[in-house]
Parts: sequence; structure tokens; C-alpha cells
Amino acid sequence: MPVDLSRMATRPGEEGGAVQIDSEIRCALTGRALRPDEAYWAPPLVTVRELVATIWKTLTTNPGNLGQALMSEQPNVPYAPESRQELARRRSTEQVKLLGLLLLIAAALIIPIMLLMR
Repeated sequence: MPVDLSRMATRPGEEGGAVQIDSEIRCALTGRALRPDEAYWAPPLVTVRELVATIWKTLTTNPGNLGQALMSEQPNVPYAPESRQELARRRSTEQVKLLGLLLLIAAALIIPIMLLMR
């Protein structure tokens, strides 16, 4: 499922004129209610599944929009301070998954070419 950027809260007054959407700030990872002064603001966690779904949906519906869908800056979302380590672990896991997927795609393209060159 693609990332729904319209539902994500952003810190008021941040560059881009962002306005807080929800009246209550909740951690994007744990769902715990937060005070505005304790929230750690960072870009949302995007999983490989969400990334692939977004790429596929954009390619099939509006291919000209792919660059904007992939390169546009995402609004920051709040995280609880104690969830920073978990967020970092999850981001690292998603990066490893993406690297593995890219290597698999590269191997699927290169191996047949190498076999044909023999």
C-alpha cells in the first residue's frame, strides 16, 4: 500500500508551511501520545513493500509522475524519544531489504546476458 502523505502530521512552522493535521501528537511508530516538546521529528519510515507498491502504482497510472513520487520531500512525523533505536533498526533492515532486492534484479538481468555471451 502506498504511503498516504495526507494523513501524516508535521511540525508547525517548519519550512514548507506545514501545519499539524491531528490535534493530538502520536508517535508514528508506537502510537503513544506525545507532548510537542518531547517529540522527535523525522521523515516517515518507508518500507520496501510501500516503495515497490508506490513505484508500481505510479508506473501503471501516471508514469510521468514517477520522479516527483520518488524525489519529493516527505513531511516529518513525530516519534517518541525512546523509539529512536527501534526506528534506526527498522530503517537499517529496510535498507538491507532494498539492497537485496536491487542485487536480485541485477543478477536476473546480468546472468542471462553472461550465459548468452558464451
